[in-house]
Amino acid sequence: MFFLCLTGRSLAQQRPAGDSVAVRAIVVGTDTIPSITLSIFNVYDRLPKRLRKERERWTRLRNAVYVTYPYAVSASRVLKDVSRDLDRCTSKKQRKEYLASKEKELKAQFGDKLENLSVYQGKVLMKLIHRETGENCYEIIKELKGGFNARMYQTVAFFFGGNLKSEFNTQDDRDIELIVQEIQLYNRFN
Repeated sequence: MFFLCLTGRSLAQQRPAGDSVAVRAIVVGTDTIPSITLSIFNVYDRLPKRLRKERERWTRLRNAVYVTYPYAVSASRVLKDVSRDLDRCTSKKQRKEYLASKEKELKAQFGDKLENLSVYQGKVLMKLIHRETGENCYEIIKELKGGFNARMYQTVAFFFGGNLKSEFNTQDDRDIELIVQEIQLYNRFN
């Protein structure tokens, strides 16, 4: 009996002040049912095919930029470091050894990740690299590995539908620019 009296007076059973919310109610027989009025909204049919295609295109591009932008930023940093270090090299042999070691290091760091990119993501990455560095991929390869290698890589890219000479154009690629600004706004990569 003593415990039953305590449970009726325990603090867990008491309602704190200001904890209740007043709502309208409807009384049906002996039942009281809360009544809430929802705001009016319009229900539309599915998006037209044209808009669905545009949304799919935008989503695909946005995903590609989110995946590849970190690589473009890294490429920009690496190229600045490499050009600074190459200025210190005095002989061709020293330059060649440095580039070979740097290439090996970069393949270990990024090789598998870049090989798993789709062709579409590769195209977006080439545009982003140009945006970040000011040079297209063909010029970068030609400068670092020579003209023959640059032409060879360009030929391979051509067979896969790519172009190492593709450049970022603020007018044509304004969607990419908007997505990059969104990424930078949220300070994801920089």
